[in-house]
Amino acid sequence: MNACSSEQRPSDWKLVHAKRLSEAINYCCTKSFHLALLDLRLPDSEGLATISRLHQVIPDIPIIILTVSDDEELALEAMAQGAQDYLVKDQVTIQLLRRSIRYAMERSQILQQLKNREREALDALDKERELNQLKSYFVSMVSHEFRNPLSVLRVLSEVLLHYDSNLTVEKKETYSQQISTTVNHMCQLLDEVILLGKVDTGNFEIELSQLHLQEFCEELIASLEYSDKNQHSIILDFQSNLHLIELDAALLRHILSNLISNALKYSPSGSEVRVEVSCLNDKVKFCVSDRGIGIPETDRHRLFETFSRCNNVGKIQGTGLGLAIVKRCVDLYTGEISIESQVGIGTNVTVLLPIGNSAFREN
Repeated sequence: MNACSSEQRPSDWKLVHAKRLSEAINYCCTKSFHLALLDLRLPDSEGLATISRLHQVIPDIPIIILTVSDDEELALEAMAQGAQDYLVKDQVTIQLLRRSIRYAMERSQILQQLKNREREALDALDKERELNQLKSYFVSMVSHEFRNPLSVLRVLSEVLLHYDSNLTVEKKETYSQQISTTVNHMCQLLDEVILLGKVDTGNFEIELSQLHLQEFCEELIASLEYSDKNQHSIILDFQSNLHLIELDAALLRHILSNLISNALKYSPSGSEVRVEVSCLNDKVKFCVSDRGIGIPETDRHRLFETFSRCNNVGKIQGTGLGLAIVKRCVDLYTGEISIESQVGIGTNVTVLLPIGNSAFREN
């Protein structure tokens, strides 16, 4: 078998000769070739099987059959199996061989371009389907997550509007607090959707500021305990000697609030959620652990996908955005996130964020 090497210009092709098919395959696996001139009678391969054996290893190389067998039926079968041309040795002229090689290579290039266009079209179609699916999930999630809060706001506002004189001061304060909590929940949901959009489109910019880390964690935990109506104990174990640290407060709040909220949501009432903060070399380490329902092994590969929820959540409400947001925020920091979990025992999420301006990634 002869092969035209692509390591040189087309006007200066180099022919590499191989006496056996196995030898030719070895050549093609170690070097790049434009085309193969293939005889169908080789010591280790004979007939049309020679074409298929070569194509199995190098599927994209164009093949011209160059043989002593002047068999029209064999020629048609060879072309059907992917050969570009079929030439009989004692009938070949230099001009015919050059023309056949040129046409074979041009056809091969056109076929490769068509394959590339087909692949690009299929990729675009897959992305469009994925986008449409995400849009459907988003519409469904937003309609579900907003319908109940809006219903609550409507009922409370009507009560305050029409029965104000019959309500005690304590009742008014309770209703006002419920309105405030509901509005905050809806605003948080909108903020998270907007954040995802900015991160995914590369429009999010990290804004670093001096942050008293322990005070930040304490205030965030107090706020989450209040929203949780003190159904769980949130224990802060602050082991770091870092007090003032340069971080993006909004991004860190998204990370910790989502992790702690998940821990509270999927843990039984009265259980404990621990938040540990420590230093690890040039990184700050956050660990959020709970004694909740845990994450099934079959769901772990899609934990960070948008709108993904585990199969064991039952009737516990959620958007499926929490961990997706956390992962994107951690990636913006070029940080690391790991999850350890056992069903029925609990979950431990660890986040490592690098310290220092050089550690942050630009969009």
